[in-house]
This record gives sequence, structure tokens and C-alpha cells, in this order.
Amino acid sequence: MAYGQNQDRAQIVVFASQKGGSGKTTVSAHIAVEAERRGAGPVAIIDTDPQGSMAKWWNARKAEAPAFAHVSVPDLVRDITALEEAGYRLIIIDTPPAVTSTISEVVGHADLVIVPTRPSPHDLRAVGPTVDIAQVQSKPLIFVVNSATARARITGETAIALSQHGCVAPATLHHRVDFAASMIDGRTVGEANPAGRSAAEVSQLWTYLDERLKRLRGHADAMLDGPVNTFERDILSPVPQALANLERAGREAVSAALETPETTNEESASPRRFGDSANSAEWDGVDRRKADHGPPPGKPERRVAARQPFGRRFSASNT
Repeated sequence: MAYGQNQDRAQIVVFASQKGGSGKTTVSAHIAVEAERRGAGPVAIIDTDPQGSMAKWWNARKAEAPAFAHVSVPDLVRDITALEEAGYRLIIIDTPPAVTSTISEVVGHADLVIVPTRPSPHDLRAVGPTVDIAQVQSKPLIFVVNSATARARITGETAIALSQHGCVAPATLHHRVDFAASMIDGRTVGEANPAGRSAAEVSQLWTYLDERLKRLRGHADAMLDGPVNTFERDILSPVPQALANLERAGREAVSAALETPETTNEESASPRRFGDSANSAEWDGVDRRKADHGPPPGKPERRVAARQPFGRRFSASNT
């Protein structure tokens, strides 16, 4: 039976990206903990990255949940079945930053593929192979904009670009120190600072992913209790939001360009004039004269009288 059709089997979420440093391990660890906290577990984590970043994080962790499963990719089917029989209902798999036959095999078991993407040209160029693997295997794919800078124009541009290749999660994870700091001792931002903005963003992201997983399972309550216009929200909403961000950035740029230094009423009423002994020593080089009083004191006359009317070609007949 295909994955996603059996109500009793675990759902598998694979985090994949060809680009190193995209935040796969950080995002997958946070989603695993948030899913466990919100009652979607028991959750098991699988680390297929030879660097073992997820394993190192879990070993530093004091809490027992989510569980860490020692799984070999060649025996992935057998090990997933064992986890299901042990009662695990959500399996999150972290993958290495590469595109290999191993990654393709792991994606083949996925119910949902998550591609964390930083808002940068390098990350956008690197999403193609991962998208191709998911499309060849007909796997639903969701982009998560990760490590974004608040109110940065490129964040909106990234969402627009990614939306041309797949679904973009409406929850964006912004770059904050607490994401990395919390991972040092095996925690997440939701555990280190539950009231912080980062924790709220992770919670919003899991809410969205949870609804998607329920719909993939065919849960009727996900259709009835979820928001109306799910198609517009899931696929179309990131684009208008990004466009709105770009328009706001444009307005702010125009406002900044039009701003002029404020002047006092006294300066406005009495503009500085050349030849004024009180002001000549403080002359700033800007001509504010309303009448021709000649050059500033001590400055030579550099103006040359016009020999011809403006717009007419000079010729001997004009002289």
C-alpha cells in the first residue's frame, strides 16, 4: 500500500536540499520537537547525513522525546516498518546536502518533502535538483523560507521565485541568534524561550504542516476544521504577500528620497543672500539669491554673458 493511504502507518517527512547551510537540521529538529509537543507523536528522528549533526544535537538533549532511530538507508523499509510497529506516528528524516541516489531513495518513502531555503541567489539556484527528485517521484513538496531578514526585499522576492516551482509555507523563519543558541544544548527555541518570536514562527509552521499532513491522510476533520480557500492560502497567498512587501519597500524608498532637512521659520523667512556681511563668512556654497548681488565677497566673477539667445545656433550673422 502506498504511503499516505493507510491510516495506521506513520507519516514520513523528509527534509532535503542540495545547498549546504540551508538549515535542514535546525528546521527538522524544531519541527520534530514542536510536533511532539503538540500531540502528533510519538515522533522519531532519522539522520542520514554522514556529518551526524542531528545525532550530535540529540545526544546533547536531556528530554527523551522525540526519539532518535539508528537507521541504515539500505534497510530503510525494514526500519520504518519496525518504527511503525513500535507505535511511532511521525518520522522526520534529515538528509545530507547533496543530490545522490541515496537522497532519491529516501525521498521515495516520503509523504511530504520539505525544502528549507535561505533568501539568497545561491539557495534559489540550488533548489532545482531537489524539486526534480520530488516531481519524478510525485511527492508533494513545500518550500520553507528560512533565516530571513525582517522587512528585507529579497525575502519577498524569494517567496515569489519559489512559488513558481512549488508550494511556499506561509510561515517564514527569520534569522535570530536564539535558533543556533538553543541547539547547542539539545533544545529548541520553543523550549529555551517559549514566549519569543522564533518559537511563535515554529509553532505557525508546524500548524501549517500538520494541516497538510492531515489532508494527505484524508482526514475529514482537517477539511472541515481547516480554513476555507486552502488552495489560495497554500499556493497563491505567498505571492500577494511578497508583492505587498515589495510595494511597502518601494514606498519607504521613495519617502526617504523625498525627505529634506527641516528649516526653522526664521531661515525660511530670511533666506541667505550674497553680499550679506553677517552671512558671508558662513556661506555654504549654495546659491539661494532672489536677486543678482554679484559673486560672494572675495570670490571672482566667473559668469560669462550669453552671446546668443538660448536655443539658437551661433553664427556670424548673430554677431
